Amino acid sequence: MRGNQAVTEPDVAVVGAGIMSATLATMLTELQPALKIVVFESQGGAALESSDAWRNAGTGHAANCEVNETPELSDGSIDVSKALAVNGEFDLSRQFWSYLVRNGAIASARSFIHPVPHMSFVRGADRVAFLEKRYAALVAHHCFEGMEFTQDWRKLRDWIPLVMEGRESREPVAATRMIIGTDVNYGALTRSLFRYLEGTGKFAIHYGHRVTGIRREPAGRWRIEAKDASGTPRDVSAKFVFLGAGGGTLPLLQKAGLPESRGYAGFPVSFHWLRCDDPGLNERHDAKVYGTTAPGSPPLSVPHLDTRIIEGQRSLLFGPYAGFSTKFLNHGSRLDLFCALRP
Repeated sequence: MRGNQAVTEPDVAVVGAGIMSATLATMLTELQPALKIVVFESQGGAALESSDAWRNAGTGHAANCEVNETPELSDGSIDVSKALAVNGEFDLSRQFWSYLVRNGAIASARSFIHPVPHMSFVRGADRVAFLEKRYAALVAHHCFEGMEFTQDWRKLRDWIPLVMEGRESREPVAATRMIIGTDVNYGALTRSLFRYLEGTGKFAIHYGHRVTGIRREPAGRWRIEAKDASGTPRDVSAKFVFLGAGGGTLPLLQKAGLPESRGYAGFPVSFHWLRCDDPGLNERHDAKVYGTTAPGSPPLSVPHLDTRIIEGQRSLLFGPYAGFSTKFLNHGSRLDLFCALRP
């Protein structure tokens, strides 16, 4: 338990201590400092599930290198509408983080974000032609000003020597590069935001507490029922509830009895990475490089070679490799999938 322990009748109750919960709680505190907020987290600390630095690629999803977000239409044109929307949303996030750094809520931007170029890499004449059209469509908008495109082997060897090593020069290849890309450690950012919130006096976070029930009270408030590891109950009554529990959200929605929760299901597909911590190799690659999928394949199968900078250490991630488990969370139960089903 952390923060102001007297928050028993909060204005807002948040389930889950990941980046979404931390961001919402921080925004609410900045907009209405008088709000009382309480967070329940089943694990012993913040950002130990999907927000953990090693459980996501850290691109920030700025649409600089994600080729699947710019599909080619039947007339041969490139639809960049999703890429523009995603890029604009990430830019808003960066503005918010800059505001928090300026106001001292986050001690240093370098604690969670680092400059790393974002690149798309393709092979084959058809995909080279597609990437060139994609590049032309993106640079027509100011959001992607400064993006570079090349088919020049010498330049590509300079940009991504590990990717180009051993390739036949007869093969048509091309890449785009956005030099202002970033690598984001969402775990470190989450923990920074919660440290800031704990100093406000209107905030409490209860680690090691699993929410077991959510129900609407006659007066319109929400009763949150939680238990710690020993089974000791801790209930609160809140005006509003935010479920930021990731894969654990679906069962909680079902417990809340909202009509909108009916008809939803979860299928826990995951991904795994190969990780390299060899300084000699890591220093030869400075980019997040995204390839393309085979026709009909899901976006999850896009190959990556990503530079990660976690707590001052550079690493390379290659993948992803698809995985499957009946658990909704990394620290969940193998019965999660079955318990979420309703006849």
